[in-house]
Parts: sequence; C-alpha cells; structure tokens
Amino acid sequence: MTPRLTLATAGRVLTQVRHDPRTIGMLLVVPALLIGLLAWIFDDTPVFAQVGPAMLGVFPFIVMFLITSITTLRERRSGTLERLLVMPLGKGDFIGGYAIAFGLLATLQAVVAAAWAVWVCGLEVEGEVWLLGAVAIANGLVGTMLGLLASAFATTEFQVVQFMPVIVAPQILLGGILLPRENMPDVLQAVSDWLPLSYSIDALNLVSTDADATGDVLADLLVVGAFALGALVLAALTLRRRTP
Repeated sequence: MTPRLTLATAGRVLTQVRHDPRTIGMLLVVPALLIGLLAWIFDDTPVFAQVGPAMLGVFPFIVMFLITSITTLRERRSGTLERLLVMPLGKGDFIGGYAIAFGLLATLQAVVAAAWAVWVCGLEVEGEVWLLGAVAIANGLVGTMLGLLASAFATTEFQVVQFMPVIVAPQILLGGILLPRENMPDVLQAVSDWLPLSYSIDALNLVSTDADATGDVLADLLVVGAFALGALVLAALTLRRRTP
C-alpha cells in the first residue's frame, strides 16, 4: 500500500459523496430520523429505553452496509475499478481508501445519531455518553467493511439487497434485541457468538444500564474491531479485475 494513493482514493470517494445530497441524507439523517420515530412511537413507555441503545447499533450498521456495498459495486460495473487497477494503484490502496472514506462517514453518522438519541430523544444512559458513540461508530465500521466484502460477490444492486436477509437479518434476530442471548437455545447462542452485532448490542446495553461496565464495553469493542479488520482483509483478498 502507498499512503499517498490510499489517501487520494479516499479523497475521490468523499468528493463523490459530497456531490450526492441523497447519499448524504441517507448517511446522516435517516438513522437519526428512525431513532426519533422509535422514540415517538414508544413515548411514555419504557420500551424506548430498552431497545433504543440497540437500535443505535442496528441502524448505522444497515445504512453503512447498503451504501458501501452499492457504491463499491458501481465502481466495478462502471469500469472505474478496471481503469484504476491498471494504474500503479494496488488492491490495498483501493480497499484502504474506501475503508477510510466510509469509515469517516460512519463516524460522523454515529456521532449525529448518538447525540440525537441522547440529547433530543431523551435516551437515558447510565454509562459514559462517549462510550455509546464509540460503539455506534464501531457498528458503522463493521457495516462498512462487510459492505466492501459483500460487493465482491454481487454483480448487480439487486444482488446486494439479496445479501440483507443473509448477512444482516440473522444478526438482528440473534443479537439479543428480541430475547436475551443467554435465554436462547444453546445452538442459537453459539451462532450468535460468531456475529459482530451480538457484541455491539451487548456493549450498547451495558453502556445504557451500568455505569461501571467500561471494561466490559471496551472488551466487546475489541471483538467488534477484530470482526471489522477481518472483513477488511477478506475484502482486499477477494478484490479482482474482470479482465486479465
């Protein structure tokens, strides 16, 4: 990898996004709006306090997965990837640049969503607010890396959407939102142990309910970070040209 080329790739992606108001709205506004809608639906009930923290992980994860996978796929279909890879740009520069660009956007998205949830929607947090934001950022990064990886196995935007029930839905169902993971059948609990969103939801619930759980939250964050790094490495390994 060449830092100059990696940063140039990241700058090109950010410039493209800056000129696309719909993508900016999808990234920064939609997760906050969904959290606000959830708070409104369950106003004057304890439900938002129970599921709101987990949604701070789920919404950025889904949005970043979709936007990253579709954007990267468009680069392949438009021939941009082919043109770039015949230049001195390496696979690591390409994937690294995309990871940096969408990682920055995921960070901004998570900060907006967490601030909106706590200071506008009234989500009560027993732990440190910055930890809530950190976990939300980690979720956005995992969604970004899995989106990069999924784009390698899709040839159309429709196929990217088809990955949602395979990659995203099981993580939501087994993450502990509907039922605590320790109350699930042993097999399902074992499967959930291999899903990054399980650790993110655990961390978000700990931050919201326990002021002294910083160590456990940081341990969950390390696991989520390892999943994100693994997905990034796999995305780089599966990146390939369509022509020899």
